[in-house]
Amino acid sequence: MIKKFLSAIVLSLVLCLLSLITGCGGEKNSPPVKVEQQKIFAEITDDAGRKIILPGKPTRIVVTSAGFLEPLHAVGGVIVGRPDSKNKMPDWAKDLSSVGAVYQIDVERLLACAPDLVVVNKGMNEKLFPVLEENKIPALVVEMKTYDDVKRGLKTFSAISGDTEAGEKIINDMDAEIKNIVDKVPKKNLRVAILHSTAQGLSVQLDGSIAGSIVKMFGWENVASDMTPLEKNPDAAPYSMETLAEQNPEIIFVTSMGDAEEIKSNMTKAIAENEAWQAIGAVKNNRLYFLPQDLFLLSPGLHYPEAVKTMAELIYPEKF
Repeated sequence: MIKKFLSAIVLSLVLCLLSLITGCGGEKNSPPVKVEQQKIFAEITDDAGRKIILPGKPTRIVVTSAGFLEPLHAVGGVIVGRPDSKNKMPDWAKDLSSVGAVYQIDVERLLACAPDLVVVNKGMNEKLFPVLEENKIPALVVEMKTYDDVKRGLKTFSAISGDTEAGEKIINDMDAEIKNIVDKVPKKNLRVAILHSTAQGLSVQLDGSIAGSIVKMFGWENVASDMTPLEKNPDAAPYSMETLAEQNPEIIFVTSMGDAEEIKSNMTKAIAENEAWQAIGAVKNNRLYFLPQDLFLLSPGLHYPEAVKTMAELIYPEKF
């Protein structure tokens, strides 16, 4: 009897031990539940340094700058809303929903587009963030001024559309076209000043401006490069007739915002009436050039090669 009793106890202990090892009969040892990771279509770091995760391909994109339209469309982005603009409005975009003026986006119109992504113009439209976050709409900050900005923007837009090859091809084609233009220009250092004329007056453009970045492509010297930028515009510095006369540039380019013909007329008159202007080398040698607004006011985007050629032709027409 005792042997049978001891055998029963041993058998019971063995069964319990097996139960613990196999996990049978215990909830604490049930197999772990596999958690499926959220699928990610794209992970992008925007021009504000923000990391944006897109769970799916955006199919209703609103842009707050007309300069984003052509590059985004060229790589297959689906755009449903855009700002009003007198410049940079391709024909296919004219019938898209308007979200108001570029400097004052209409939030109600923007939300009415039911976007699943908003591409925000850096330094201009960040005030939209709170309402976009409230409505759970992702936003990407993009800057497009210099040529490097445009190439970086194309890569961002390619990530949005999922067609990275399209962006790379456009970049390679533009690189080749610009190189061909730059190679035609004599390797001669020119001292250049870039003035920007508006209804508020004149400023001097620095290297981060559109014209400034193109001047660097040719290896020319922007005489304003080391000047302290304006507080609200890192790509410009205060204008001073005394400083300009001291710098005495060989070439002066003028970009403008407003009525281009009126600005040109007023500036030409001011130069003719001011002896200080007439003492500057660029003016004495008739080497002051007005640059077209459609290429130098807003980013030329995919037309950067055209902007580069326009500047080169003004200085070296015989080469083109």
